[in-house]
Amino acid sequence: MAESLLFQPDHTDMPAVLVEGAHTPDALAGASGVYIAASGSAMLQSGPQALKTVDHWLWLALESGSMVLENEDASLSLRSGDCCMLPPGTHGVVLEVSQEARVLWIMVGGTLSGAFLQRMGALPHRIMKQGALPSQLNLAKHIVQATVRVAAAQEASSAQLQQLLWAMLASHSGQPVAMDAVLSHEIAKVVDAMRKNQYRDSFSLSDMAALSRMPVETFRKRFVAEVGMPPQSYQLFCKMERAKVLLKEGYTVRQAGIEVGMNDPYHFSKTFKNIVGMSPSAYSKTALK
Repeated sequence: MAESLLFQPDHTDMPAVLVEGAHTPDALAGASGVYIAASGSAMLQSGPQALKTVDHWLWLALESGSMVLENEDASLSLRSGDCCMLPPGTHGVVLEVSQEARVLWIMVGGTLSGAFLQRMGALPHRIMKQGALPSQLNLAKHIVQATVRVAAAQEASSAQLQQLLWAMLASHSGQPVAMDAVLSHEIAKVVDAMRKNQYRDSFSLSDMAALSRMPVETFRKRFVAEVGMPPQSYQLFCKMERAKVLLKEGYTVRQAGIEVGMNDPYHFSKTFKNIVGMSPSAYSKTALK
């Protein structure tokens, strides 16, 4: 078996199923300052799996299963749908897999890769864990497929990889990105209303359905089919992403909660911790270092 781009072959077993490829960007992608350097997917068996120290930013998501990501600075429990972002040079990372787990990963290179990943929620000097939207997981799978085709000099191109990478950022930022294509006009209208409101209001399911001009149950099913998660779960995810931006800008926990329509600091803090994995005060201290 060829040596993996990400996984250490020495004291642990290699992944049972491993698909990965490296990508040398063309001139335009390289000049953009951010590009996909490599990506892959792996089915990991239970037990420890050590990662190599890499020179690029690493986005790693757990598609199924559960595991704990550990190194000298962090111990993060990951479940299906979680992702984490590792700064370049992060060393000593071991994935402790409790049962079989499937992971997707992307290495992002370029002079602007740090700024790009921070817009995705990363912190500059430590591993950051957060939830990944279903559309992002789906885009990551497309990125892996395209990277492998690029490495094999087949149909895919740097331009396609750039488009997929920026779609992941757009999805994270709450822009209308569907699971496989652009959102329908009806669903995009609801997502755009949330974005324009900066997530200050909490639209009820009936409010959203009214905006889309569909019956409530029809709207709910369409939203899940296109976005990959229930509308109110998506709204809460976007609220917490907006709150993270505000906390990075120096807002207090109370102020950030009010800005996303959650006036009770206790309720806001509890919701933030459930979704982000740490309290807003801890996040603020870490982000402002």
